[in-house]
Amino acid sequence: MKPILFTIGSLNIYGYGMMIALAVVAAVAVTMIRAKYVYKTDPDLIFNAGIIGIIAGLIGAKLTYWIVEIKAVIANPKMLLDLGGGFVVYGGIILGVLVPVLYLKYIKKVRALPLLDLAIPGISLGQAIGRVGCLLSGCCYGAAAPEGAWYAIHFPAGAECPVGVGLYPTQIMSSVGNLLLFVFLVIYTRRERFAGEVVTFYMMLYAIGRFIVEIFRNDPRGNVGALSTSQFISIFMLAGGIVLWIILKKKNYPPLRPEGRFEPEPKEKRGRKEETEVVQK
Repeated sequence: MKPILFTIGSLNIYGYGMMIALAVVAAVAVTMIRAKYVYKTDPDLIFNAGIIGIIAGLIGAKLTYWIVEIKAVIANPKMLLDLGGGFVVYGGIILGVLVPVLYLKYIKKVRALPLLDLAIPGISLGQAIGRVGCLLSGCCYGAAAPEGAWYAIHFPAGAECPVGVGLYPTQIMSSVGNLLLFVFLVIYTRRERFAGEVVTFYMMLYAIGRFIVEIFRNDPRGNVGALSTSQFISIFMLAGGIVLWIILKKKNYPPLRPEGRFEPEPKEKRGRKEETEVVQK
């Protein structure tokens, strides 16, 4: 745990904030590089959609946190003024994806699904880096691990999480899981069979991974019955991913391929040029 990475004069550089900033930069940079050099798609379009998604994601994550902690907010309205902490990842994912999709479809008039397939691995990479920030700040911590467990982590005195006892390394589990998901999605993007398949794989695999990690967490984060709030949302995200995969597989929209090409559309779907073009550089 290292909440303050270093100090420049009287300015403290916090680990959590630094990792979130690096996560944003990495997610956008990787996506733009893949767009420009692999898929020959306009990187400016990706950048603009990415910035919109980041802003929308932060708003969504904060709004979801306020909803989850509504009782605490009512008891202490000053929580609404704390914009530095308190975010729910799922809220950020939902709004951070939905708003750019609407921007691409209705403002830029391009097909959003293939570009979302291109961008979604970057989101997973950003999450992997962001969880390192959780480790540095001591949030999102795990329950007590078996005594003497080699994988347990111990936080120093003064931390907000339990000290003096080994905890499950849930931040590391989340980070490694998201990194593996990033690698898988990047590889599969070049082989996907229909537009939106990468998105659905992200939804299903992230939901499963998050549900499992939540079992080992022990920080206060809201609950719905016996489930944590994130586990409850994970169930719907997994179900939504499965249903969306079935729907998109049936529609069989062509995915984006290297060189900015789409595979030929089925005959019955041709004639809708404005729905199949992606802006090229």
